[in-house]
Amino acid sequence: MQYVYYPGCSLKGTGRAYEESVLAVFDKLGIQLAELEDWNCCGATAYMSVDEHRSFALAARNLALAERQAPDTAMVVPCSGCYLTLNKTCHIVKDYPEIAQEVKTALDRAGLEWKNRVEVRHPLDILVQDLGLDTIRQAVVRPLKGLKVAPYYGCQIVRPYSTFDHQIYPTSMDHLLEALGATVMHYPLKTKCCGGSMTGTVPEVGKRLSYILLNEAKKREADLMATVCPLCQFNLDAYARDAAHAYGPVNMPVVYFTQLMGLAFGLSAKQVGLQRNIVSAMGSLKKFCSTGAAGAAATAK
Repeated sequence: MQYVYYPGCSLKGTGRAYEESVLAVFDKLGIQLAELEDWNCCGATAYMSVDEHRSFALAARNLALAERQAPDTAMVVPCSGCYLTLNKTCHIVKDYPEIAQEVKTALDRAGLEWKNRVEVRHPLDILVQDLGLDTIRQAVVRPLKGLKVAPYYGCQIVRPYSTFDHQIYPTSMDHLLEALGATVMHYPLKTKCCGGSMTGTVPEVGKRLSYILLNEAKKREADLMATVCPLCQFNLDAYARDAAHAYGPVNMPVVYFTQLMGLAFGLSAKQVGLQRNIVSAMGSLKKFCSTGAAGAAATAK
């Protein structure tokens, strides 16, 4: 399997651990990711409120580059904001001819052509739908037995485009975590917004929304939360202390689902970037980071 890989800005910055774990896990599973050459910021969701039409052109440039680099190959997009923005661009250009013409004009000036042939895919989608849970189970050398995980999807990978999972109560990550040997906790807030950029614009609202999510996982007696989104992970990790100070004590590590996959596959904590967490997850994951036969081999790499 081979795909074009679009990291987006977050995975090269605050979400670096996400990139480290995605690349390590995909390599372990034999899935080739070729990073998109000369990619640019997707514009995220914020630029759409500034100039919606130009934001589509900005996102479309990445899609055109992917089409030129690997025609008819899906593009893997780990960041939920990027995933939503690129997917939205594909849908809008298809449904609105006048916007499609504006985007075409902008790309023409850049010497690019886009025929809307590249499919935007999330790593979770690729792993569950293309690779399959049976293959993932076979790759597990260190089952996450006894680890209680609250699966948190956030609001952007399943809404409004539920291309591979349910919009209200997705379960693909639940099944994947179970394939790793973990115990998946019932977590009814799995698609509730973490506050997004409100932690920087309206801090009190952002902190409150983050606290609600962290406290719910605590009430469910989860050892940690697993997420698919770099902004969600950043909010829940970086603002946890502020939220606890404002609303009450809560100590809930938040990791990427790919970090848990890496540990289950025998990779070391460092290989999947666990040292980058602000709220350390090592207390919950220590027994899965031991240097047994598989762990020693992974650590030695």
